[in-house]
Amino acid sequence: MAISTSEIREHMKVVGSDGQHVGTVDRVEGDRIKLTKSDPAAGGQHHYIDLSEVAKIKGGEVCLSAKADEAKQRF
Repeated sequence: MAISTSEIREHMKVVGSDGQHVGTVDRVEGDRIKLTKSDPAAGGQHHYIDLSEVAKIKGGEVCLSAKADEAKQRF
């Protein structure tokens, strides 16, 4: 089942498949999620996650198919 971008909202938490924090949604840009640069995990820079990496939206969080450390290595 594909994730609808309308389900992804500003300020939602983004977590890895291990439940660990990856970032906070700034907005959706095309086929990527732009993360806020103000998030402590961002190091003061915007990072992007491909929508194809989103496994599900659950409990107001964007859950990725990869573990948090793996997702952060792609930044």
